[in-house]
Amino acid sequence: MTILNRVWAAIKPALKQGGHLVGWVFRRFQLIRWGILLVLTLILCASAWFTYQAKTADVQTVKSSLQTRTTLYDRKDKRAGMLYGQKGTYVELDKISPEVQNAVISTEDRSFYTNWGFSIKGILRSVLGLIIHHGQISGGGSTITQQLAKNTLLSQKQTFLRKAQELFLAVQLTKVYSKKDILTMYLNNAYFGNGVWGVEDASLRYFGKHASALTASEGATLAAMLRNPSYYNPLDHMDNAIARRNLVLGLMVDNGKLTAAQAASAKASRLTLKDAYTAYSQERYPYFFDAVIEEAWQDGISQDDIVNKGYKVYTTLDTTYQTQLQTAFDNDAAFPAAASDGTKPQAASVVVDPHTGGVMAVVGARGKHVYLGSNYATQLQRSPGSTIKPLMVYTPALENGYSYDSMLEDKKLSYGTNHYTPTNPTGQYLGKTPMYNALAQSLNAPAVWLLNKIGVQTGVDSLQRFGITLKKKDQNLAAALGGVTTGFSPLTMARAYSAFANGGTLPQTHFIRKIVDATGKTVVDNTKVDAKRIMKKQVATEMTSMMLGTFKYGTGVSAQPYGYTVAGKTGSTEVPDSWGYGTRDQWVVGYTPDMVVATWVGFTTTDANHFLQGTSESGVAGIFKTEMEAMLPYSPHTSFNTEDAKAKATVQADSADGSGDVWQSIGDGIKNGLDTAKSKVSQWYNDVKGLFGGN
Repeated sequence: MTILNRVWAAIKPALKQGGHLVGWVFRRFQLIRWGILLVLTLILCASAWFTYQAKTADVQTVKSSLQTRTTLYDRKDKRAGMLYGQKGTYVELDKISPEVQNAVISTEDRSFYTNWGFSIKGILRSVLGLIIHHGQISGGGSTITQQLAKNTLLSQKQTFLRKAQELFLAVQLTKVYSKKDILTMYLNNAYFGNGVWGVEDASLRYFGKHASALTASEGATLAAMLRNPSYYNPLDHMDNAIARRNLVLGLMVDNGKLTAAQAASAKASRLTLKDAYTAYSQERYPYFFDAVIEEAWQDGISQDDIVNKGYKVYTTLDTTYQTQLQTAFDNDAAFPAAASDGTKPQAASVVVDPHTGGVMAVVGARGKHVYLGSNYATQLQRSPGSTIKPLMVYTPALENGYSYDSMLEDKKLSYGTNHYTPTNPTGQYLGKTPMYNALAQSLNAPAVWLLNKIGVQTGVDSLQRFGITLKKKDQNLAAALGGVTTGFSPLTMARAYSAFANGGTLPQTHFIRKIVDATGKTVVDNTKVDAKRIMKKQVATEMTSMMLGTFKYGTGVSAQPYGYTVAGKTGSTEVPDSWGYGTRDQWVVGYTPDMVVATWVGFTTTDANHFLQGTSESGVAGIFKTEMEAMLPYSPHTSFNTEDAKAKATVQADSADGSGDVWQSIGDGIKNGLDTAKSKVSQWYNDVKGLFGGN
């Protein structure tokens, strides 16, 4: 202590002198006054800025936007539904039970009819909460008007800036609208859980009656849900709902809106649930309508505008196909099994009109739909596996002198300095096989051999024509099997295969035909969508003849819809051998002359515990078969203008059987000693074709 005393005695005079100096500086330069002035100036500037923001905000259109909906029409110009975003059926205040109004005011904002849009007590509660939660904004303290401002004009982020904007916007709302208008808008915009917005729809959803007929008990139950709709809704958590309802009824007594006897009677009443709510078409066709909103944004119309400005949107939707596709996705038995921890594999499908490029139906994911959430049908980036072979390998091969029955090498070979060695899934090799069989059986070795023969750049250029661009690092032989670092979506693959179904012409896929604004002006016009010929019709026909074999005797046999003829290709991507036998992604892209359907199945995140067992035959084939059998009965049933390539080859071989000597003599004359015709007719025929440049 003696040492500390000596140290203190030594520094005390210096500290005292320093204190006098600081005090003199503050007095001499009036720093406290300047500090106060600076703080007041900052507050004034911030207030001016927030006031400007509030006055220039689109406050005047809040009510009309809640009342107005954009109407969507299907491909036949029939009304398909409406876009309404986060709002329900709009009803005026006199159509809302006073019991609901009183319950909401008693719970959310007792001074609603007397305040200027904000509450000093509420602000102080927020400050106290800020201190308790160590600077973290915890919500609460907002008036009904502030909540309306947040829900209609701001994001849901909890920041100091947003809270300040909310307060000034609430003041502006109070200046523009009456209290009755504000309460009406709030009740029509509030969220009540289970995908229901607005008090009218909530009344129908939970109690099977209109909002005007709600009792005190029912009104208090709805008001109770505003705090936490998922936790306090009676459908999922009846005990929580009743406990919170009783609390609200007590608050109504405190606020003079109910007598103690009335509250006691309401607390004793039993909540009888009844669902009389009919979902809007946005909920019936959620992924399609989400895609419409996204495409409108790409066309220059914001999400808020397309939902709220009363547009007429003419789409490419086929409501029958869409309904059938969604019904198929509701069947869990059609999908691969879940992982050991219960995680279900995801999936997506898209249906395209190959002649116009119009998307007729789409389902973007399994499970509960999230508004403008992940849409795997349009946003997915996964390897396409062997579905890339017809686009990158076999089409350009036909264009460069090969034929559907050309014999290809089916051997385990290595290529390049890195000794890239593709293998067949079965580990077996035929030595030689006709092209149609290599495609139908999805053999890897012949596909890579053929790409090596025609040149990787030829394959890359072919993909480009189909609307698919490969990165430079992916431009190699492995790309023939889907070995790419960035993948593609079902929509991308469906568009590419549309060229085969459309006789060699590639359409531009789209969800919107045209958009007409409230004045009648057409602001988006896709009625004349660009389409370009990317291959000769003969090539497209020959490709279709080979892809018919996929479902007749190839890898897609288990995906073949019963009673219908479909062409296309399956695909899958492998997982490391250490994980076991399975795949990351599974694909089927199939088509008729009337529709192209691309389907993908896979886990959102693939790892050793989350991958698809087996190949596409045991996975994606189930949902593809289910959805095609559901949709094809409603299609025009247009027939293909070609037959299966294998059948054609067999017929030609049979017709050549009786004239073998003639063909043999021709062959001897051309090649000066062609080997004796092989015993098997099909092999002999392909050798002869080779004399004319077919192999």
